[in-house]
Amino acid sequence: MSTEPQTAATAQQVSLDFRAGRWIEHWNPEDSGQWEGEGRAIAKRNLSWSIFAEFLGFVVWQLWSIVVVQLPAAGFRFDTSQTFWLISMPSLVGATLRIPYTFTVSRFGGRNWTVVSALLLLIPALGLAACVANPSTPFWLMLLVAGLAGFGGGNFASSMANITFFYPAKEKGWALGLNAAGGNLGAAISQLAVPLVVSLTAVALTGGTGSHGNGGTLAMAGLMWVPLILIAAFGAWRNMNNLSNAKGDLAGSLAALKEPHLWIVAFLYIGTFGSFIGFGGVFPKLIHDIFPAYSAFALGPAALSLAFLGPLVGSLSRPYGGKLADRFGGARITVTSFAVMAVATLALIATLPLKSFWLFLALFLVLFAASGVGNGSTYRMIPVIFARASRSARSGAAPSYTARLSSAALGLISAIGAYGGFVIPQLLGASSSATGSYVPAFFGFVGTYALMLIVSWACYLRRGSAVARTGA
Repeated sequence: MSTEPQTAATAQQVSLDFRAGRWIEHWNPEDSGQWEGEGRAIAKRNLSWSIFAEFLGFVVWQLWSIVVVQLPAAGFRFDTSQTFWLISMPSLVGATLRIPYTFTVSRFGGRNWTVVSALLLLIPALGLAACVANPSTPFWLMLLVAGLAGFGGGNFASSMANITFFYPAKEKGWALGLNAAGGNLGAAISQLAVPLVVSLTAVALTGGTGSHGNGGTLAMAGLMWVPLILIAAFGAWRNMNNLSNAKGDLAGSLAALKEPHLWIVAFLYIGTFGSFIGFGGVFPKLIHDIFPAYSAFALGPAALSLAFLGPLVGSLSRPYGGKLADRFGGARITVTSFAVMAVATLALIATLPLKSFWLFLALFLVLFAASGVGNGSTYRMIPVIFARASRSARSGAAPSYTARLSSAALGLISAIGAYGGFVIPQLLGASSSATGSYVPAFFGFVGTYALMLIVSWACYLRRGSAVARTGA
């Protein structure tokens, strides 16, 4: 008779308690009864709105990469260096914001911060519209507003940190993969939709002539996203939840920073995700400069920016990198990805004199696909590597300590890797300014990919390596 009250008490302890402000107490996705009862539906609803908000974050993050190619037609006169600063500044700010954004969920609540972070996107969207509408806008102000687009890049960290608390371990990888891929697609969709909407707006305003060399028309690049941002903020406020047990782990982050493998994997992630976001940001500019006839804004009102294909391929290939890593090992797939990226870049350099746009596009799509696969495989390596590292550092380390170390490393590495989005445009801009060609920068990328290949092989694949025995 004594066991029945105890069972009832236990059931009462794990039941969900819904509080004002859409807070949930006693959330435990590892409790199969709670998860199958109402937990799964709640997690799925939060994931859906998280993906939508993060998608818009990537959209805003990439807006300046599309707009800069049309600034001369709108009356702006910026040199090459200034143009590439406008492209790269959002990545610099976004990468930096990812570090504090990782802890906002525990401080404010996942639902609350999703609302705030979505509304913050209104600032760079409206700021862009105001800046490009006036050709006399000074460069310093343009650069400031471009930097504010980094709000969108920071959203990734808070979104991933939030969703990781909603799902059980057996489904966490899939949920985080969907969340990441949904956000990454924002880079592709923005490059597809912005030229089309701007061109169609120009047709409507000019009575069919299609002239879009007007800042007022270009302002639609920012204004078109305002209704969707408001929908995302309202949807998050109305449908998402805060979890009382979603606590940040500053101690885990400090411990991860002391682990040498964090810096090694972060270096590799700069090569994979950094290449994805860096080339994604600069791809419209490269097409405009090298093949101006294929620039989206040069093709007329029905134009679809072919630049969107790069981020699209990179986004869609990322989940396959994780699957291949599960089957063959993350280190092996990462080494292969860097090899493909180096060969594709060498082929790009060799074929540039042919002036073949379609060959140029095909080789860049291979580069994007390889970076996407590398994103997935490198991310898969992190928990395995840090499990091995924590066991070495602390004999018999508890699984909870390993999980904390891996979780902290995931957030920090995603932030460091995003700095590639700043470095790649800056190197291309410096190459163009110094030599009048992008080729020297491309050779630099080949050398970097070769170095990353060697590092990943030596640390995680070489026979005799301690980590290699874990199957990372």
